[in-house]
Amino acid sequence: MKKTKHALILFAHGSRNPQWADPFKRIRDQLASKHPESSITLAYWELMEPNLEKAIGDLVDQNVGRITLIPLFMAQGGHLKEDLPKLIADIQRRHSDLVFNIMPPIGEVDTILYAIAEWASQVFVENDLR
Repeated sequence: MKKTKHALILFAHGSRNPQWADPFKRIRDQLASKHPESSITLAYWELMEPNLEKAIGDLVDQNVGRITLIPLFMAQGGHLKEDLPKLIADIQRRHSDLVFNIMPPIGEVDTILYAIAEWASQVFVENDLR
């Protein structure tokens, strides 16, 4: 049977502190409310569950054939430049029909950087007027 379902994975680093993931869970929940028919998963590189490999495996078990992966990282460090491509290549060797669309890390997306700069400018002006 051909796998036609499309899923979204929000991919974050992970932390020993469970509260660290709260902003990412809020993003996931907002997306899930906008796309209730879609699989939207939050996965982590390390220290938290599910890790990326488990999240992808779970989606494959749900008959997902295409995965869009959004790294919730501010920049490309070793995990995104080296580790992630190796992991994806290994997964694709086992699931050759699985298609990945890996987006740039959020810190390299102009709209997000613009929104952060606008917010920082607003905070600066508000604090300057006090």
